[in-house]
Amino acid sequence: MPSKPNPSPVSAGDTGHPADAFGVAVGDMWRALSGLKLPTSQLGQLQADYLKQAVEVWNGSLQGLQPDGAAKPVALTDRRFAAPEWVSNPAAAFTAQMYLLNARTLMQMADCLQTDAKTKARVRFAVQQWVDATSPSNFLALNPEALNKALQTQGESIAAGMQHLLEDLHKGHVSQTDESVFEVGRNVATTEGTVVFENELFQLIEYKPLTARVFERPMLFVPPCINKYYILDLQPDNSVIRHTVEQGHRTFVVSWRNPDESLVDKTWDHYIEDGAIRAIRCVQTITGTETINTLGFCVGGTILSTALAVLAARNEHPARSLTLLTTLLDFESTGILDIFIDETMVQMREMTLGAQAPSGPALLKGKELATTFSFLRPNDLVWNYVVGNYLKGETPPPFDLLYWNGDSTNLPGPMYCWYLRHTYLQNELKQPGALTVCGEKVDLGKIAAPTFIYASREDHIVPWTAAYASVPLLKGALRKVKFVLGASGHIAGVINPPAKGKRSHWTNDSLPADAQSWFDSATEHPGSWWPQWTGWLKTHAGKQVPAPKTPGNRQFQAIEPAPGRYVKAKA
Repeated sequence: MPSKPNPSPVSAGDTGHPADAFGVAVGDMWRALSGLKLPTSQLGQLQADYLKQAVEVWNGSLQGLQPDGAAKPVALTDRRFAAPEWVSNPAAAFTAQMYLLNARTLMQMADCLQTDAKTKARVRFAVQQWVDATSPSNFLALNPEALNKALQTQGESIAAGMQHLLEDLHKGHVSQTDESVFEVGRNVATTEGTVVFENELFQLIEYKPLTARVFERPMLFVPPCINKYYILDLQPDNSVIRHTVEQGHRTFVVSWRNPDESLVDKTWDHYIEDGAIRAIRCVQTITGTETINTLGFCVGGTILSTALAVLAARNEHPARSLTLLTTLLDFESTGILDIFIDETMVQMREMTLGAQAPSGPALLKGKELATTFSFLRPNDLVWNYVVGNYLKGETPPPFDLLYWNGDSTNLPGPMYCWYLRHTYLQNELKQPGALTVCGEKVDLGKIAAPTFIYASREDHIVPWTAAYASVPLLKGALRKVKFVLGASGHIAGVINPPAKGKRSHWTNDSLPADAQSWFDSATEHPGSWWPQWTGWLKTHAGKQVPAPKTPGNRQFQAIEPAPGRYVKAKA
């Protein structure tokens, strides 16, 4: 697959002022939008179909009326209109049906546009956002379920909803769970461990062994820096970290600091050299082993792979194995996120957050990033809670994963801008020698460690086919790559403990060039993919030795109990 072309020849560094390049990029964007065309023949057919269906809805609503004024049940399969009040109220049933017809027609119009694929995807996304936001279920006056509850509670539900709204305005986000139930270190992130190292970017946690003997080769987790690490340690029964410790691995985890203004100038190089590479060296020193097992999750996998490539350029190969969970190394096909990435957007970020910003670098606020991800699935992660929390006055049920989802973290602007430009926009990480990181030319093909790649089939952030594209990039380990595909999405697919017996996964020892060919000949297995991984990991863990009685060593002594204070800092 060809790599993405470099963007327009004008960049922020080529002109006297970055606004000049930004103006050029904005002009290009408007020219693309002004060229949108909707074929007359298709528009005419859409109009005819719409009028026909609208008449059918109207006639059906009239025919459905019973002598007492009630309505006969109407089939409304959309779960937003699943409550009986929507079908028993004639006006509500008609409103819901017309809304669904309007929504379908608008999306069909977006699909008919004659333009390039990226512009069409952006238009579809914008139309979908508008359609989802204008659902009658989102408005108190049009939501019979919410109105009925207000009558039954004599207005108490509305009062509670207003209180929830005020609380969420203060917090800066729509509550997706009862956040008062959870506390980091008390009932999430509870696996026992000790912080044995810290610098300004991260704390290194060593977990207490749960077995009398451990494998001699330790395990290092590098989670994403755009989220808190405890997605891997939510509860004892679904903790990837605890499961790894129970399997007899001496386990270390990077807990990234939630950046404040003191870290505003940190770059991608800092996260590689002072983050992942520093963590690797600490684990080597603490355990006295030259090689360690490593795992990177999402952006953490991109950081870890970059770090190992930098070390390979220095003729160092500390990883005995590499595990990548829902990770992008080839950014050619990034799914829904691609609609946000172009020269205009990246330059805007560089002008406002990056090192070359006129007012100096700034932080990307965690709440902004969290809001963006929530609106990738607005009905599930936004409007569902607007209706429940505010219109019906309900408190969302406690859910550890959604508590973590709302516990956002900031990012340093220069680091974030570098990541956007050199991966998502220019896709240079896959190109040997195209990037210089920490003074070294990056070539992923020089990573020699056997590699386990996991992807989730319904992942909308890291499409599984894009994760599969990492296989040929790891040329040094090509004959030692194992690819496993799990069911569900970006998070739920990963956090799938074996004891629950949920979902399924696919394996295929052959690695054809095409991802779909891999899937077509893959074997489906019921249940979690974790046993596939732990079985593979044991083959790279070495012999078993007595478990250490204390964390760290003389050089790296206990600082504080896990989960540490870095993970508790709020954005």
